[in-house]
Amino acid sequence: MELHLHLQKKMLCKAYGTEHRYSMAPSSSWWRSLFSPSNNPFTLLHCFKRLQDYTNLKLVTSSQEKKALASLKEMEKIIGYKFNKKLLLQQALTHPSYQESESYERLEYLGDSILNFLISKQQFFMYPNLSPGSLTALRAANVDTEKLARVAVKYNFHKYLRHENPVLSKQIQVFIKAIEKYPFHSYGLIDAPKTLADVVESTIGAIYVDSNSSIDTTWEVAKILLEPMITPEMLQQNPVRKLNELCHKRKLKIRLRDKWLKQGIYEVFIDNQLIGKGVYKAKKEIALNRAAEDACNNILNNISESLDR
Repeated sequence: MELHLHLQKKMLCKAYGTEHRYSMAPSSSWWRSLFSPSNNPFTLLHCFKRLQDYTNLKLVTSSQEKKALASLKEMEKIIGYKFNKKLLLQQALTHPSYQESESYERLEYLGDSILNFLISKQQFFMYPNLSPGSLTALRAANVDTEKLARVAVKYNFHKYLRHENPVLSKQIQVFIKAIEKYPFHSYGLIDAPKTLADVVESTIGAIYVDSNSSIDTTWEVAKILLEPMITPEMLQQNPVRKLNELCHKRKLKIRLRDKWLKQGIYEVFIDNQLIGKGVYKAKKEIALNRAAEDACNNILNNISESLDR
């Protein structure tokens, strides 16, 4: 009986809020009266009504909770938005590996759609002469994984991300170092951790929900985070597409050698001559892009040298 009562007490406390503790515990007689047969059926609504009768109940914030609240306030200053429901921001910053609360996945799903709409709307009116294809390419560059991951690093989102994944921490540090070489975008040459992009999208989703679905409020925050935007003048092609167009223009036939599975390598040949090589064991697409970029640079260098002779 005592064990059963103890389990019921734990269940009720969890339902009432696991992130708080109580300064004064209800007496054993109070708990017994709460779970007495006369109170059946045992419903959550009934439990809360009984809890409201317990006037000496006080919520006490632990030092860990104070630290978490301080972090949320810091994030609010960073993004320039004060949440009415702080738990939304906390959820937006919670990776699936963090077991103690709901993750950002649903908010990320929402934020992804909202961000695509906001950028589409902005570019539609800003660039009235751009074709749908050009608008699509421009939007993709401004909301793809690398762009949003850069936003996360710029505003230190990763420092407030709640996770329990040591591999992720290392990936983030590698990415931070890699972007030093490319001021705005690498266009597929570096591996951006998807988690960094996800946490930006989940934050956008959280703002949208917290602001009662206000598109204007959400855009005010998003447009600042996304600056500087990639413009049509800044937009570059994916290395593979750039290589294909260059070779088509120069009437060059290229051949790719896929050695990625065993060695993490892609090679580009023209007339059986190695002209480009890309290495990246973690992701095949990155290795291919690096090989294509290397090939483009070598082709252009050869053309330049020929003109100088």
